[in-house]
Amino acid sequence: MGSRQVVATFDGGTLSTDGGVLLLRELDRSMGLTRRLAGCFLDRRDPERIEHSVQTLVGQRVLALALGYEDLNDHQALRHDPLLSAAADKRDGEVLASAPTLNRLELSSHRAGRYHKVQVEPARVEALLLKTGVQTLRRRQREVIIDLDATDDPLHGQQEGRFFHGYYNSYCYLPLYAFIGDAIVWAQLRTADRDASDGTVAALEKIVAAVRRRCPKARIVIRADSGFCREAILCWCETHRVDYVIGLARNARLLAELEPALGRAREKACLCGGTARMYHEFTYRTRASWSRARRVIGKAERLGDKDNPRFIVTSLPRNGEALYELVYCARGEMENRIKEQQQDLFADRLSSASFAANQLRLWLSAFAYQLVERLRALALKGTELAQATVGTIRLKLFKLAARVELSVRRIRVRLSEASPHRALFAHVWGRLRALPG
Repeated sequence: MGSRQVVATFDGGTLSTDGGVLLLRELDRSMGLTRRLAGCFLDRRDPERIEHSVQTLVGQRVLALALGYEDLNDHQALRHDPLLSAAADKRDGEVLASAPTLNRLELSSHRAGRYHKVQVEPARVEALLLKTGVQTLRRRQREVIIDLDATDDPLHGQQEGRFFHGYYNSYCYLPLYAFIGDAIVWAQLRTADRDASDGTVAALEKIVAAVRRRCPKARIVIRADSGFCREAILCWCETHRVDYVIGLARNARLLAELEPALGRAREKACLCGGTARMYHEFTYRTRASWSRARRVIGKAERLGDKDNPRFIVTSLPRNGEALYELVYCARGEMENRIKEQQQDLFADRLSSASFAANQLRLWLSAFAYQLVERLRALALKGTELAQATVGTIRLKLFKLAARVELSVRRIRVRLSEASPHRALFAHVWGRLRALPG
């Protein structure tokens, strides 16, 4: 630049900072995700007076979440983005819905009246999320692991159902998530005045039935931490031929059973640099809550000058060490998927006053995740972004500068020549174009 003055103005014409939304548009057309989600809404508006269809509203909201726009306020300017308009199936580059219109869509989940004529049908949305998640499984799959976990969504207002949770030390909601691999199949908003496992059996009844319809010969395994080690869940699994590997909170009886193995681990740690791990399996039954004795695997671990005992209860007949390290510890990947939901797709942005509207927001975030997860699985396999998070994929593939030229016959998108990911973009585009749809 030398001595030249730098002057920046917002008058560059029809531009977009989200050229990568073309990839999401192509994938969504193949999957029909936003179209099917729009089918879960009941539209009572006069067709002659509609400017924005439900499919356009849903597509605008879900795609914007995937692109990193968490607030409805963003849409006051974003509604003029020509690429988002095209991706949401708005014809001829027309302006998208305003923030108040999208807000009415979310509030319609619990209101009915003159200004709230589009109502969501929660049971259908729940079923669609489950169906699209289960469809990622191969029909001949021999084993399906369902990961369960609860997390906190902090609240900063007077939302309906707010409750102080002692463990998280905040007012929050306590949503229940279920994943199969990287695919989300369940996202249920709950108030925080309950046990972490509350509602799990009812959720499993639907999830397991859907998995068995998809993979009738598969062994189904439930995996979760000690917050889900409850008699009702264990008994349900045993009754319905479902295996489980679940964390077990330690107590004095369990520690006494593991003490000999811990002693050997301490001795080994003294000889091997201060760290050692051993396993001990045994049959265990609580004094009151369990209806039967079950197989427990204890990890006797010594870390420096501290013991680190851990326990799991399982119905699987595999080797205890392999079961703990290769099966149970792998549940940590689900926690990463929840972080993507909350940090990259704003599942914790539940600022509506009503509980029902916040449940809808949680679902919208889940469907945005499904879209990006399918992009990762179908188009990014074998590339440098095969294991990338949603945030990384967004930064490298979606946030591309683009000039948009509108004509009678086409929309021409000119992407930045300086993009360091041009080849990857072209590769992904080719894979998406080859998808059936």
